[in-house]
Parts: sequence; structure tokens; C-alpha cells
Amino acid sequence: MGTETLLEGFAASRRRRALFHALMLVLLVLLAGVAITLGTADLSVADAYLAVLAGLFPGQFTAPPMAENIVWNYRLHRVLFAIVAGLGLAIAGTVMQGILRNPLASPFTLGISSAAATGAAVAIVLGAGLVDGEFLIIGNAFVFALLAAGIIYAMARYRGMGAESMILAGIALMYLFSAVTSLLQYLGTSEEVQEIVFWMFGSLGRTDWTSLGIVTLIVALCTPYLIWRAWDLNALAEGDDIAESLGVPVKRSMTIFMLIASLITAAIICFTGTIGFIGLVAPHITRMAIGTDHRYLLPASGLVGALLLLGADSLARTLLAPTILPVGIMTAFLGVPFFIFLFLRGRGA
Repeated sequence: MGTETLLEGFAASRRRRALFHALMLVLLVLLAGVAITLGTADLSVADAYLAVLAGLFPGQFTAPPMAENIVWNYRLHRVLFAIVAGLGLAIAGTVMQGILRNPLASPFTLGISSAAATGAAVAIVLGAGLVDGEFLIIGNAFVFALLAAGIIYAMARYRGMGAESMILAGIALMYLFSAVTSLLQYLGTSEEVQEIVFWMFGSLGRTDWTSLGIVTLIVALCTPYLIWRAWDLNALAEGDDIAESLGVPVKRSMTIFMLIASLITAAIICFTGTIGFIGLVAPHITRMAIGTDHRYLLPASGLVGALLLLGADSLARTLLAPTILPVGIMTAFLGVPFFIFLFLRGRGA
């Protein structure tokens, strides 16, 4: 009887996880279809969809030239970038929370986003960087984000690799890079300060097909490896001693997972600026729905993150139209109430 009950429980869990994945995927497709039609240009829904079909199947469908130009040059890559970026940030947040066993761990709270902002500020105010021209800010943000991950690893390795060491190192770096960014804002001109602040708000308005291709490639290469190593993530989430007893190389695994999550984050935010809360909120929502098994948690969190970021960007484009709000502001408005809910729920438990 006990075995039958256990098998029924496993079957129910599988059905719940499959239903959740399917629901998130359907909602994401529907929202993407709606997002393509949103904008200040006077396009009908039919023209927007015809423009997509005409671009995918030239010769079989025709659409007004203006509709094709607006959809393919302004809207479609933005919608797709929101999906890929939301998926990547959510997966990175899930990995960091898993290896650090801390529900507040994310690229935002560990200082990686702050480091990217400092890199952008250095490029804007000082004009210094490893690359020149239009890629100066992007390159600096990417390099500084990876630099922060390397410093976190080095500090944690010096103190003794562990979850607590990484968290403390990340918090220290977050304050350090925030202070450097504030100093650069103080020294910069009003135009430079305005550009730094706008970059830190986070926006999908600076993305294009090239940036979409780069981010998609990195996320597509990293995600299968993380899912393949999901059992190691499950073991690390239970504690270092348990992971070691199961044969998981704790220090090496934590290093690899941290670097991959940082690479995904750096590749995204160097094009968008600081986008917080996606990597924090999406894993929590998903755990509440399907549990903590990273084999299912990673892809499901990615779908939730994609849905959240695309939804936030859609709201940012419509709430004060024709003014487009930075998506980072919208994710903060969506994320803060959720964490207040989690706090109150935890106090009541």
C-alpha cells in the first residue's frame, strides 16, 4: 500500500510539472503574439501578423512595407530578446540560489550587475575600455561583470570555498562597485550622469538582431550543460557534506556553475543594462509550483523568467504610451510586492 501511494505521488508530481511547463509555454507564446502588436505606430493586428509571416515566408504572404519595417526592425527582435534574456536571467538566478543555498542570491544581489554598471560608467565618463567605438560600453559592462565573478571566486577560494564565503564576497563587491559608480557620477557631466542613470534603469530599446543572436547563442550553449548537471545542483543545494558524500566535487562544481551563471548574466546585461528581480522572483515562483528538483526547476524557471520580462516590457511600452518606460523599473515594481508577500508568508508560517 505504501509503495502504491508513493508511485501515485510521483505520478501526480510528474503531471503537475508537465502541466506547469505546458501552461507557461502557452502563455509565453500568447503573450509574444500580443507583444508584437503593441506600439505607438498605427498598425492593425492583422498587419502585424502579416508582416511576421511575410518575413518568414517571402513570396507566400504580403504585408504593407511600413508594417514589415516596423515589425522586423523595431518590435520582433525586442520581443524575442525579452524572451531569451528573461530565460537566461532566471536560469542564472536559479543556479546561484541552488549552489549558495540562499533564496536572495542572484546576479543582482551578488554584485555582478553592479560591476557591469561600473564598467558602463567607466566607458561613459572616462572613455576607457578594451574596445572602441559603439561597443565600448557593451564591452566594458561584459568584462566588468565577468571580473566581478572572478573576484568573488578568488575571495571565496582564499577564505575557503563555500556558499557563505561567496555570498559575503558578492555583497562586499556590490557595495564597492556601487561606490565607484557613484563617484563617477559625481565627477561626470550632466549628460554623462544622465546616460549612466538611463543605462542602470535597464532597457530593451538598445537591442538589435545582432545582440539577440549573441545572447541566444550563449544561453543555448550553457543551458543544456546546466540541465545535464542538474543532479549535482540538487546535491549542492542539500549542503556541501551531502554533496561530497554523493561523489560531487563541491569546489570545482561550484566554480563551474558560478562562472556559467555569471557568463549568461554578463552576456545579457551588457546589452540591456541593469535588470533586477527576474533572477530572484522566477525561481521562487517556480519552486512554489513544482518543487526544487533542478531537472525540472531550471527549464521551468526559464519559462517563468521569459514570461515575466516580456510581460514587464509589454507594460513598459503601453502604460504611458507613447513614452516607453525602462523595463528595469517595471521589473522592480513587479518584484518588490512579490518579496513582501514572501516575507509576510514566511512570518505567518
